Amino acid sequence: MSISTMKAAILEQFKEPFTIRETPRPVARKGEVLVNIKASGVNPLDLKIRDGAAAHTRTTTPAILGLDMAGIVEEVGEGVSGFKPGDAVFGMTGGVGGIQGSLAEFAAVDAALLAKMPLTMSMREAAALPLIAITAWEALIDQAKVQSGQKVLIHGGAGGVGHIGIQLAKMRGAEVFATGSEASQTVIKGLGATPINYTVASVEDYVLAHTGGEGFDVVLDTVGGTTLDNSFHAVKRYTGHVVSILGWGTHSLAPLSFRAGTYSGVFTLMPLLTGNGRAHHGEILREIAACYDQGLLKPILNERLFTFDQIEDAHRAMGEKQVGKIVVSIE
Repeated sequence: MSISTMKAAILEQFKEPFTIRETPRPVARKGEVLVNIKASGVNPLDLKIRDGAAAHTRTTTPAILGLDMAGIVEEVGEGVSGFKPGDAVFGMTGGVGGIQGSLAEFAAVDAALLAKMPLTMSMREAAALPLIAITAWEALIDQAKVQSGQKVLIHGGAGGVGHIGIQLAKMRGAEVFATGSEASQTVIKGLGATPINYTVASVEDYVLAHTGGEGFDVVLDTVGGTTLDNSFHAVKRYTGHVVSILGWGTHSLAPLSFRAGTYSGVFTLMPLLTGNGRAHHGEILREIAACYDQGLLKPILNERLFTFDQIEDAHRAMGEKQVGKIVVSIE
C-alpha cells in the first residue's frame, strides 16, 4: 500500500457484507485534520444505516461507515490551530451524509468536531464515547439543565446513552433512577443509580415508590415508542421536563399537558448533516475528557476485542445487544 492509499471497509450495497480494500487516502483541507484512526466505535445506528433503514442519515452507497473514532493526528490543514501532528484525538466525525466514517485507516475530519484525549484514556474508551456522550450531554445538560437535588429518571440506564447519562446526572448532583430489564439491574446499581425493573413495575408503581406520586423532575427517554408515552406519565407536575433521543413516532401529548410539563427532542447528527453547530460537539467532548480525567465518567466497554478484519463479527455482536460498548481496533 502506498502513501496515497489506505485500507477501508466499504459498504458497496445496503444489507451486504463490507468489502475491505484499498481506497484513496484523504488529504486534510482547510479547517480539517487528517487522523490516523486507531479505533472505531460501533453504535446501533450503524446497523440501521447498513441495512438502509436510516433515511434521516442521508447515506448512499458505496460508503465508509463508522460514526465514532479515536486516533492520532497525522497532519493539519490550513487554518487549524488547536491540534498538531502526534496529538491523540477523538470525535464523532462522519459515517453519515456522505462524510467518510471511521472504518478506515485515515480520515480527514472537521477539526471543530474533535477533542484531545486525556493521557489516561485508551483508544477503545475514546472511540466508545463520542456519540453516546454528546447525546447524553445535549439531553441532560443542554436541554433539561439537570441540577443538584433533582430526581432524574433515565429509561434504558444500562444502554450506551443511558449509562453515560446516569454518570452525568450524578455529576450534576441529581438523584438518579434508571429503568432496565432484570439482566441490567446490576449495571445500573453499579453506576450509582436506583434500578427499576420495568418488566414488573408499572409507571404508577415506580412514580409512587420513588417520588410519592409527584413525578420526576427530569425524564430521559433513550428507547422511544411506548417508553416515551410512559415518560409523559412519569414527569413532575408543572416543572417536569421530558427529553427524548428517539421521539420520532406519533404520540399523544395529552398526558404531558395534563401534568403541565415540557418536552424537547435531541437530534445528535444535525451538526454533521448540516454543518451548523459542529464546534459545540468539540466543546462537549472537551468537557467529557475533563470529566474522565477527574474520575467522574467512564464508558463501559464490551469485553470482546474486535480487529479490523472482524467488523462483521462486531456488527453481529451489536445486534445481539451485549453489555458494554463495542469497539473495532483499526490497526
